[in-house]
Amino acid sequence: MSEARGRPAHSGNRENSSDESVAGLAARKAATRLLAAVIDARTPLDGLTDHENGHPQYKALDLRDRGLVRAILVTALRYRMTIAGLLARRLEKPLPPNATALSHILHVAAAQILFLDIPDSAAVDLAVTHAKSDPRTQRFSGLVNGVLRTLARAKDTELPAALAATDEAPKWFTDRLKAAFGADKTTQILAAHRIETPVDFTVKADPELWAEKLGGIVLPTGTIRVEKLSASVTELPGFGEGAWWVQDAAASFPARLFGDVKGLRVADLCAAPGGKTAQLILAGAKVTAVDTSKNRLARLTQNLERLGLSAEIVQADLLKYQPTELFDAVLLDAPCSSTGTVRRHPDVPWTKTMADVEKLADLQAKLLARAVTLVKPGGRIVFSNCSLDPIEGEDLYRAFLAADKNIADDPLQPGEIAGFDAFLTSQGTLRTTPADLDLGSLGISGLDGFFAARMRRV
Repeated sequence: MSEARGRPAHSGNRENSSDESVAGLAARKAATRLLAAVIDARTPLDGLTDHENGHPQYKALDLRDRGLVRAILVTALRYRMTIAGLLARRLEKPLPPNATALSHILHVAAAQILFLDIPDSAAVDLAVTHAKSDPRTQRFSGLVNGVLRTLARAKDTELPAALAATDEAPKWFTDRLKAAFGADKTTQILAAHRIETPVDFTVKADPELWAEKLGGIVLPTGTIRVEKLSASVTELPGFGEGAWWVQDAAASFPARLFGDVKGLRVADLCAAPGGKTAQLILAGAKVTAVDTSKNRLARLTQNLERLGLSAEIVQADLLKYQPTELFDAVLLDAPCSSTGTVRRHPDVPWTKTMADVEKLADLQAKLLARAVTLVKPGGRIVFSNCSLDPIEGEDLYRAFLAADKNIADDPLQPGEIAGFDAFLTSQGTLRTTPADLDLGSLGISGLDGFFAARMRRV
């Protein structure tokens, strides 16, 4: 994932504090401030809502209010274009470009009115109080009241049509999807982005048993999928004993492309948080996990300790990393735009631009060129990422094969891995999208968008 451009919108304490005792107001102010950081400063939501290193205004809240803020923000981002359209209908003229604070107050309130189980009156009243408390929006408190009350009255009649007519993404993102997948598949992908994601688990053994214990099903690929968790992840059966880890089904695919790795020395490059490392260890490989980030490697170490697994852990810049001995196989799950993860990270289309995608594709090409030099002749390399854009996947891979004569394509064959044929391309690579894996009436379909390709060093 690319680093955030800009920082959270710390604009000073411009809001009055006399009304801070109003129940729920602090949470709405935090939601508004963080929405501004995402939209205006293009700051990733996960960093803002991290319980240890997140935005100070978020960390000042109790856990219940943090959960509310997170729900508001995810909803406001997931349905941003629908919300914008319904608000615009109630304005005599568009808000001026500098009225961003007012816009964010309206979006936070509208998300609650339209999609969350919060009384309309509470959402409206808190938004009005918020507007009155901020010098930038005081004179618009009447507009806030009028717009939101008419929105609340009209939501039942207007919302269904607005949802049907709206793409929930900025134009650059929609255009890229259409260029890659066509109009119909793009519509399906964008529709999938609106649906709350289930939780997928990779288990050490006995998926049927753990599916029963966790209240889920076993997917054709072996992953366990749970539509709604019965408790927090750390309180679920099997967490303490390290029986499983959370990993989207598509994210589990790349590590399985190597085939039999028992006894082989395998490098997992850009390894944190360690899901693929754990898969390779369980498959019998002797794994070296490499990552440039000390903090991310600390998380990987904690995850492996919980799972009772061990690997050689190396903190290094991949472009400079030189092992003492070449590996039998190398996995590069490269940093990318993460456009395949919008189902769970709806801020991505709003914090990235096409320029970011192109920059990351260039970095991936450099990392891949380096990664293939770390494997022995005859050894396998798997390249993957969670982007939907071909310039980070299919296009990059074809260009790489054409440029490096020391690397041969090693396409995946139909029937080679159970459950994978549905995602196999005619070139023998893997491509998943959020519109894939239709489970019908179960209502928990979809995958993260992933690209994966396999090659050998000649």
